[in-house]
Amino acid sequence: MIVISAAAFLACAAAVAVAGWLIGRRYAEASTTAMFDRLMSDRAVRLAVIVIWWWLGWHFLAGQTL
Repeated sequence: MIVISAAAFLACAAAVAVAGWLIGRRYAEASTTAMFDRLMSDRAVRLAVIVIWWWLGWHFLAGQTL
């Protein structure tokens, strides 16, 4: 089961990389930093990023609690 999950995450990462590469070729002004600047201008997105980082830290970076 973990192999399937890892493969799915790798497939998603590859799809994002290919999409970024294709968009970067077509639109030179489109960059990763420009995308994050535009995304982070919205308050809801900033809050979602904070919650996602909190969730990752709580589940993967915190020590064993039980």
